[in-house]
Amino acid sequence: MQTSHLSKLYRSSLGLLTDLYQLTMAYGYWKANMQEREAVFHLFYRKNPFQGDYAMNAGLALAIDYLKEFAFSPADLAYLSSLNGSNGEPLFEEEFLSYLGDMSFSCDIDAVPEGTIVFPHQPLVRVKGPIIQAQLIETALLNILNFSTLIATKAARIVQAAEGDSVLEFGLRRAQGIDGGLTASRSAFIGGCIGTSNVLAGQLFGIPVKGTHAHSWVMGFEDELDAFETYAKAMPHNCILLVDTYDTVEGVHKAIEVGLALKNRGYEMIGIRLDSGDLKALSIASRRLLDEAGLTQAKIVASNDLDEYKIAALKRAGAPIDIWGVGTRLVTASDQSALGGVYKLAAIQDEEGKWQYKIKQSEDAIKVSNPGLLQVVRAIDEDGFPIGDCMIDEWLENSGSEMISLSNQEEIILTTHNSQKLLVPIFRNGNLVYNLPTLDAIRTHSLAQQSLFAMIDLPKYPQGLELNLYQIKRQLLKDINLRTNGMVSSPN
Repeated sequence: MQTSHLSKLYRSSLGLLTDLYQLTMAYGYWKANMQEREAVFHLFYRKNPFQGDYAMNAGLALAIDYLKEFAFSPADLAYLSSLNGSNGEPLFEEEFLSYLGDMSFSCDIDAVPEGTIVFPHQPLVRVKGPIIQAQLIETALLNILNFSTLIATKAARIVQAAEGDSVLEFGLRRAQGIDGGLTASRSAFIGGCIGTSNVLAGQLFGIPVKGTHAHSWVMGFEDELDAFETYAKAMPHNCILLVDTYDTVEGVHKAIEVGLALKNRGYEMIGIRLDSGDLKALSIASRRLLDEAGLTQAKIVASNDLDEYKIAALKRAGAPIDIWGVGTRLVTASDQSALGGVYKLAAIQDEEGKWQYKIKQSEDAIKVSNPGLLQVVRAIDEDGFPIGDCMIDEWLENSGSEMISLSNQEEIILTTHNSQKLLVPIFRNGNLVYNLPTLDAIRTHSLAQQSLFAMIDLPKYPQGLELNLYQIKRQLLKDINLRTNGMVSSPN
């Protein structure tokens, strides 16, 4: 079983990895004697990142690791007891803090497996359990899944732009902190990168680690050729030479000299790296020189602030680059700072234990939430290709194949050969029931998903609400509007 090693990186208790308002709401539930009342929350996002057509789900293993250890330690409770309100008195009663200390995680959680392509408004995680617990885990779940999914999506876009070439993640030095770097390396691997320069990520997650040398290595010698020869002697089995410290073409000539010497010793120079300048022209010139020297197997690695747009442009221009090293623009998701995932209440039990649907109203249609115990059903045709995603309410026994499109409110009937429920059981009554796949298996699933959906016209891919669920949502919105206007809706 895979582990994300959060407890090795941090202290075992992460109960305080939350916003204060989660704790003040928890205190309010406790004061109102509502803390054990069951509720359903959904974690989802509203807009595809990078103005794209999908997101690559990631971060579930990290979330599982957090939830397995979810608790409030004595040190956590001592800190909370030190907090004061505006009147100078303790913010929380000692009895409430004792309740937190004794609390045992008991929620049911369903989630979409990592490496699955997902779309807006679909629940990535569904939480059902005591409202106080479901509320307290909100912030951490959003923190973990938002960033992981964002970077996995960016990586998938870059990998697709590379059209089968190898992509390496080189972004640790520009990442947002230690955890940002580690999470980015893991998510980039899920998205399809073949390796990382991040050695700690290699140790913790089993990601292949890759690297060459820096300009400082060349600058540390009086002569560039001497620098290359010394590196080749030290690393004959891992020799990729960075050729653009001074004159790039001249650097290639010197790398060829070293590569031929390695060949005479029974080794193969892996290749050269270009990190600046006109990558198209330099890669073409480098390929010609390497081939003329008989080093046809030598790879050309390119870096220098690459992203999916630059890679696609270089591919179109015919640049003979074999391996793409992508750093800053990948691990920081430079063109979009956050995914924007949210976590919304969809149902709660009343005092008699009856479930009540809940919905968030908004003048902005994209912010109106969906009620119920949501599941996403992916319809599959007879050739195994997805043909549409329908959100259903698992409490409704009469869910059919008709759905209302989320994009244009049109009615769609999905004629399916097969179907797949995207959310799978993860925890039941607080116990882990999910057999967590290896990171390699997650990456394989991600690449299979990318290949599958590459054959689909994603802007036209149907996504919607099952007809009966759509009607419930409309009635709830109608009732809210009537209550807001001081009226009571007719039961008919």
